[in-house]
Amino acid sequence: MAHVVALYRHPIKGLTPESVDALTVQADGRVAGDRVLAFRFADAVTPEERDGLDYWPKAKGLALQDFPALAALRTSYDDASRRVRIEHEGALLVEAGLDDDGRAQLVAAATDFVLSTREGRRLQRPGRLPLVLVGDGETSRFQDRARGYVSVHSQGSTRALGEALGADADDRRFRSNIVIDGVDPWDELDWTREVRIGAMSFRPAGPIVRCLATHANPDTGVRDARVLTTLTGALEQDEPTLGRLLLPADGAPEGVIRVGDEVHAH
Repeated sequence: MAHVVALYRHPIKGLTPESVDALTVQADGRVAGDRVLAFRFADAVTPEERDGLDYWPKAKGLALQDFPALAALRTSYDDASRRVRIEHEGALLVEAGLDDDGRAQLVAAATDFVLSTREGRRLQRPGRLPLVLVGDGETSRFQDRARGYVSVHSQGSTRALGEALGADADDRRFRSNIVIDGVDPWDELDWTREVRIGAMSFRPAGPIVRCLATHANPDTGVRDARVLTTLTGALEQDEPTLGRLLLPADGAPEGVIRVGDEVHAH
């Protein structure tokens, strides 16, 4: 039986996924607590726009596509206290809240870390510094797409990719909210109608075409797997695709998905 084997949220865009036992899916299709903060570049918006972007294209701030070393950071976010903790190789880089002083500390730590990596020169390009930590820590809004989605992939697909790579294709590389097992490789790409996960009903909204973020090792931050060319080469895909997007069924209320929930797709 197809079932949920892992659930993730990503409180800070581009940083560590948090493994959880349950996810709340809002009526708008976004996962509560997912991408509620982001480090944006100085010139990402005009002074009039401030933080008012409706969504968050990767090019607007720190993201794994251009800064793979971010994957080596270990971050946690406490919703109740609204405090962020960032560690690297077991050492605490910063722990702070979301008031002005705390945001300044978090920005300073993130900036110093990125500048110390091999991608640091990219952060020094005109218009990128100083970074700004945006988001209220509650509203899920910094996804790559204007429409909020739930992302899902199967371990059958990552195992098939791993065989083609000759290495483990860690599920965390793909930053999905939901990981399922009990289906054949790539089955999720064929979903066309209703998908039920636990008590929630979804409609498929399109496959996920992948980017260079998937090349970053989720422990070391080193690009060590040629995911994109393996998908289009050895696995003969037209575009490098793994997983798909889901939206709650029309009119569906907020709901909860849990590890172990059964998955039924048509």
